[in-house]
Amino acid sequence: MTILSLALSLALVAPAWPQAAATANSGYKTHEGRERVAQSLNAGDRETKQRPKELVEVLRITPGATVVDLGTGVGYMLPYLSEAVGPTGKVLAEDIFDDFLAKAKENAAAHSLTNVEFIKGAVQDPRLPPNSVDLVMALDAYHHFDYPDKMLAAIARSLRPGGRLAIIDFYKNGFRDPAHIRLDQDGVIREVESNGFHLVHKQDHQPKVQYIAIFRKK
Repeated sequence: MTILSLALSLALVAPAWPQAAATANSGYKTHEGRERVAQSLNAGDRETKQRPKELVEVLRITPGATVVDLGTGVGYMLPYLSEAVGPTGKVLAEDIFDDFLAKAKENAAAHSLTNVEFIKGAVQDPRLPPNSVDLVMALDAYHHFDYPDKMLAAIARSLRPGGRLAIIDFYKNGFRDPAHIRLDQDGVIREVESNGFHLVHKQDHQPKVQYIAIFRKK
């Protein structure tokens, strides 16, 4: 067998590693790029499109819960999550970028949120406290995962028994740039379920644009 034919044979039997989110993450590589993203995350029409109050209702967050805003960005959802968990609950705002975390802290301070803590995560591990979280919410964040298998394993470790993972993301064909979205809803569900979770609920959030998929760890 030649070296070339051996290489081809190995390629055919090699595991299919998750595809990196190169297109989705291209705008996050520089501070200037993240500033442009931050402007879109603070857009004046986001409340109409994102419908944060309706989202919180669907997530059925109970007072006293510990909730993670995974990939919090500028902290847009923090006031809504903070209100939902109440004074006895806790919101963990996680991001991998210091400049996003700084903006999220400013937003929390502007709203006088006293039950929010901040976590500097990494691309393979959000660095959440183990066995201590009731809900991890990934809003428009899952398609940015370069290492979904490692992230899902870390999320599972953070969840208490019965804890949930909520993914709110864009339909691939409903997004203005389909290449930006690594997987459509069905692909996301298969990937998450193959990494220690099972689907318990799914629905549209913005019809034909955005969906909600909620999982529990097995």
